[in-house]
Amino acid sequence: MASLSIIDSHRNEAEIYYGATLCEQKSRELLDKFRLPKGLLPSSDLSEFGFNSITGFVWLKQKKRLEYKFKSIGKTVSYETEVTTFMEDRRMRRLTGVKSKEMLIWITISEISIDHGDPSKITFASSSGLAKTFPTEAFLLEEERK
Repeated sequence: MASLSIIDSHRNEAEIYYGATLCEQKSRELLDKFRLPKGLLPSSDLSEFGFNSITGFVWLKQKKRLEYKFKSIGKTVSYETEVTTFMEDRRMRRLTGVKSKEMLIWITISEISIDHGDPSKITFASSSGLAKTFPTEAFLLEEERK
């Protein structure tokens, strides 16, 4: 698998966590640190989470693929057993392992960003140039909405 070599190349300087509870906690902390909604990466039994603060590279490994429906916008998103990205302030780039269902086809999401001028909007883009913008609030955890 190509992504394994990508993860391996970032492992040396990375903080790596194991176990579902700790991995979920660390992934949410990192999303918060980069000013991204904590509900953006729902997980199903995470087994490993890693973050290389030098390169900004992040990976999540979960035991099985997860399909998650963001009810407030009616979108189903698929998260593979391995998700990787490079994180920056309000942005995830070179994202792998995430697809959104549009009509009857799955579109691979390669970038997620929040507009610095209007943080109430979050944009999802594919490498083919397709992009869609939604309210950032749709990706907040229930406790963040209160």
